[in-house]
Amino acid sequence: MMTNLFSSFDPSTFTIFSLNWMSSMIMMILIPPMFWLIPSRWSFIWIKIIHMLHQEFKVLIKSNSLKGSSLIFISLFTMILFNNFMGLFPYIFTSSSHMSFTLTLSLPLWLGFMIYGWCNNTIHMLAHMVPQGAPSILLPFLVLIETISNLIRPGALAVRLTANMIAGHLLLTLLGNSGSNLTMISLNLLLIIQLLFLMLEFAVSIIQSYVFSILATLYSSETS
Repeated sequence: MMTNLFSSFDPSTFTIFSLNWMSSMIMMILIPPMFWLIPSRWSFIWIKIIHMLHQEFKVLIKSNSLKGSSLIFISLFTMILFNNFMGLFPYIFTSSSHMSFTLTLSLPLWLGFMIYGWCNNTIHMLAHMVPQGAPSILLPFLVLIETISNLIRPGALAVRLTANMIAGHLLLTLLGNSGSNLTMISLNLLLIIQLLFLMLEFAVSIIQSYVFSILATLYSSETS
C-alpha cells in the first residue's frame, strides 16, 4: 500500500507484486462505453481532436503509400496522454515517469523505422548521413555524428518524457510536504502555488504526449 506520494513512483509498492502498472489500464476502464459507442458531446470533441492530429501528422509523414499510418501516432498520443493524466491524481502510480514504460514505446518504433528505411530506401538513408554541401574533409566526422545522433533518438525520446513527468511530480510533492510547518497565511499561499503548479502539470501532460508523437512522426518521415 502506498504511504506517501513518493511511493507513487515505485512500481512494487502494492503487496509483493508490481501491480501498480495496472494503473495504465484504469483510464480505459473508467471511461464509460457511451463515450466510444454513443454519439455525445465528449465523443464529438474527441473526434475533432483526432481529426486535427490527423491533419498535422499527415503533413509530416509525407507518404501516400501508407494510408492510415497517422492512426498509429494518434493512438500513441492517446495512450501517453491518458497515462500522464492518471499520474496527476494523488497516490496513483505514474507509469509514464519510468524508463521501462517510455523506452518500450520509443525503441520499437525507432527500430521499426530503421529496419524499414534501410531495407526499402537504402540510398535515401545513406544520403541522410551526409548534409548537403558539406566539405569533403569533414565527411567522416559528419557521418559519425549523424550515426550517434540517430542511435540516441529512442533514448532521448524516453528520457524527455520521463524527466518532464517526474520533475513536476517531485516538485509538487516537496512543496506539499512543507505545508505542516507553515502558518495559516503561508499555507494559503502554498495552496495557491500548488494549484498553479497543478495547472502547469496538466499542460505539461498534454504537451509531452504531443511532442513524443510528433517526434516519432518526424523520425518516420525520414525513412521514406
